[in-house]
Formats: sequence, C-alpha cells, structure tokens
Amino acid sequence: MLRVAIAGASGYTGFELIRILCRHPEARLTMITSRQQAGQKLAAFYPAFKSLVELTFQEADPDRFAEESDLVFTALPHQAAMDLVPALLTRNLKVVDLSADYRFRDPEVYAQWYQPHKTPELFREAVYGLPELYRDAIRKARLVGNPGCYPTSVILAAAPLLKNSLVESGSLIADSKSGASGAGRGVSLALHFCEVNDGFKAYKVGEHRHTPEIEQELSLLAGEPLRISFTPHLLPMSRGILSTVYASLRDGVTAPDVDEAFRRFYREAPFVRLCGDAFPTTLQVRGSNYCDIGWKVDERVRRVIVASVIDNLMRGASGQATCNMNLMSGLPEEMGIDQAPWQP
Repeated sequence: MLRVAIAGASGYTGFELIRILCRHPEARLTMITSRQQAGQKLAAFYPAFKSLVELTFQEADPDRFAEESDLVFTALPHQAAMDLVPALLTRNLKVVDLSADYRFRDPEVYAQWYQPHKTPELFREAVYGLPELYRDAIRKARLVGNPGCYPTSVILAAAPLLKNSLVESGSLIADSKSGASGAGRGVSLALHFCEVNDGFKAYKVGEHRHTPEIEQELSLLAGEPLRISFTPHLLPMSRGILSTVYASLRDGVTAPDVDEAFRRFYREAPFVRLCGDAFPTTLQVRGSNYCDIGWKVDERVRRVIVASVIDNLMRGASGQATCNMNLMSGLPEEMGIDQAPWQP
C-alpha cells in the first residue's frame, strides 16, 4: 500500500485530493498539513469528511513526511513549494507539486513571470506532468510538476494540430473560461457572490501567468518557438473550464486530416474523450478527470476551432496529480480516478 501525504491540504485542491485518496484502492492517506489549521481535525474544518477520514492537520515537517509517507503532494502556493520540495527529495520521497514551481524548463522564464527560483538545478529533472505527452518520463520521475488548469485545457486542444504541422504556429488564439474555484479558497472581494453571480468578465488579459507554461509546451510540440494570445474569463459557476482554441490551417490541410490527427494522437489516452463536431460542455466532465474535445474546420476562413472542457479541480489539478502518482508508483493510470462525471 502506497503511503501518501498532502502538504497544504486545506484548499480546494487539497480537498479534492483527500476525496480521491480516501477511496483509492492502493494508496493510504497518512498525513495532511496546513500552517493555519495545524492542530484542527479535518472533519471539523471540512465536515464532508466526517466518519470518512480521521486525520488532524499538522505542521509541515520534512522528517515527519519521511516517517509517514512514500509520496507527497505539495499543494502549496508558488515559492512555498520550492522551500519544501528539496527537503523531501533528499529524504528519498517522491513529489507531485501542484504549484507552478517545477513546471518550467527555463529558470529565467519562471523568474520573469513569478520570482527568482531558489532551486533551479531541479528543473533538469522535474517532469511536466501531462500524461498524454510525458507518460513514460513520469513513470521514471521522482519530481513531477503538475500542470496548471488552463494550460491543461489549451495544450490538449492544440497538441495534435501542432505535432502534425497542420496549422500555422503563429496563429494560435486561446479563449478560456473558468469557474470561480480556479482562484482558490482565499477571501477576495472579486470572488464574492455578488461580484461573480450574473456576471462574465475577462481578466489578466495579455499577462496571465499560465501563458508561458502554455507556450513552453506548445513550442516543444511545434518544434519551434511560438507565442499565443491567451485570454482567461471568469464564469459565474463553481467549477469547470472551457477553452476554445483557434488556428489557421496550413495550405492543403483538410478536415479529414484534422480528424485523423486527433484520433491518432489520443488513441491510447484513457482520459481524453473525442467528440468530433459535437462540441462538449463543462457539465459532462464535472467531478471527473476527463478532458472532452470537439473541433470543426471552418473552410470559409481556413481555420480550425477546437473546444476542450475539463473540471479545473480534477483534470486541472487533483485528478491529474493522482494520475501522476499512479504512474510514478507503477499503478494503473486510471486507478482511483475512473469514476463517471457528476450530472447535474
């Protein structure tokens, strides 16, 4: 039985990890930490876990992690993760980091969008945790940087097009919409009910921190550096992301070429469901680790339009992190996260 701990378990991603792990057949949750909630029982903080999980929040102690776990999820804010992860690795623990601290290949890019990194030497071994792209590398990794929610939805939508050179790499536009839980559990005026309900807005236009993460992975797929116009929006719903990606087709590319590229690229991807021209909705993936993708070629303007939907807390965070845990531990990729979505 794999012993698992969560550092920073009091947020939404921590909640989802606990919800998954308390019924995972081959993993046992042994330790949860929270600086602010240390000493409080989980069930008192999250009554949903009453009679299901009998754990108490602790302080994050690397030696205690080493005593009680084999793998640690670090669901901590950016920079806080890089303070803890090296100590966990030196104690021979495997780590799935849900912050942005180990998603990048270039420390200078990280510094430009976040802050200077304290352990840039770990970038050489950290694996970007998108199984559809890096499944074999994840299996051998001791440190995985779990992808962001927006990047997951955009990269999966665009990957077959770029890998097969079907579109002009400089033409990509990603228009994404997320539920309010994507901003985390912290208190913010912008996320109060009256500020969000019945509203719909763009935010951080041209400056969202997920932009370089998207560009890093899409550039690798395209085999050349590329830039993308990425605009996130806040929707008045609790969870879910819908990303619509637009790209100009190269000369001679046909709709059947696009169809074949998606089907071939995802033929062995258990958590990607292809919808063809039946465009998906966020409701059909809610509470699941699935990414559903639909697409259509607009011959009039010679563009392809791709829509992908994920649950931002599951496929965009904790479900994907669990998938990475499974791969790193020699377990079946789908174990513990193959449940059907919630509807309604």
